[in-house]
Amino acid sequence: QVQLVESGGGLVQPGGSLSLSCAASVRSFSNYAMAWFRQAPGKEREFVTAIRWSGGNTLYADSVKGRFTISRDKAKNTMYLQMNNLKTEDTAGYYCAAAYKLIWSSLALQHQYLYWGQGTQVTVSS
Repeated sequence: QVQLVESGGGLVQPGGSLSLSCAASVRSFSNYAMAWFRQAPGKEREFVTAIRWSGGNTLYADSVKGRFTISRDKAKNTMYLQMNNLKTEDTAGYYCAAAYKLIWSSLALQHQYLYWGQGTQVTVSS
């Protein structure tokens, strides 16, 4: 059983930055992929970014490429999302997710992720 706990959301002005964390309770993440998804009010949940725990390979949605950075700290079993140059359209609930032995072509597919955090709200507004 994997438990994921997000933190770090909040209110920020357009152009600002926020950092999210996702702490995971698992003995070894060596064969896992982890990801961030987000869901804005009235919209479907969408893929943001993913990382393979072992090799550190990353994948980003076009909408956040160049502004968001995903990373992980193996020693702390924690994943991070650094969000820079935030836009109002980035406003959403952000969820971390984990999947075991996920192939590259499936990294952006939310139905492939078995474990989910409770979410943290990010609001970008002036």
